[in-house]
Amino acid sequence: MTYQHCFENGASCEHPTGKVVCVGRNYVDHIKELNNPVPTEPILFIKPATALQSFDEQIVIPPYSQNCHHETELAVLVGEKLYGADREAAENAIAGYGIGLDLTLRDIQQGLKEKGLPWEKAKAFDGSCPISPFLKPGQLPDPQDTVLKLTVNGEVRQEESTKLMMKGILDLMVYMSSFFSLMPGDIILTGTPAGVSQMKSGDQLELELDGRFKYAVSVK
Repeated sequence: MTYQHCFENGASCEHPTGKVVCVGRNYVDHIKELNNPVPTEPILFIKPATALQSFDEQIVIPPYSQNCHHETELAVLVGEKLYGADREAAENAIAGYGIGLDLTLRDIQQGLKEKGLPWEKAKAFDGSCPISPFLKPGQLPDPQDTVLKLTVNGEVRQEESTKLMMKGILDLMVYMSSFFSLMPGDIILTGTPAGVSQMKSGDQLELELDGRFKYAVSVK
């Protein structure tokens, strides 16, 4: 199934499918649970467009990994080109908000980190970014204080407010655009709160944004 951005109200999205710019270690409790050092500036990495899939498709864990983790994140859809942007330009460029998963092959990532190598094998595989339809900006009262929630087989695994981000949405966009262009159709994943853990075949996941928008997806 070919992925295409869409909106929660069923409206189509004119923006092409672009890259996914991800932020690592943006919630303190998540940093602590993985025993990572607190970064002095945002950690960025990129997933290709082929990482995207809708929640209508099952999650497929690559056969070369034995430890795939879920990481629930607020997603931001970019609607205008940004380069060297300020906060006002960044805010005006936001086309929508959603909720997504940054799937991480933790065993593969750990091996790469130990060798000082990039994370693409662990982070950028096909289907590594299941994502919801997007809400228009006005549909989410306060994106910087909205609750992200994930349950697995009925058990709450992640539940946290975006107000606890170390670096806020607009500041992240300004920071990113100081290094490379953000293009219409790009997605920003803003970091995951604590509670990441392993998924297994047959797991049933439910993601919830702002207590109102719910999405289900299963692991094949």
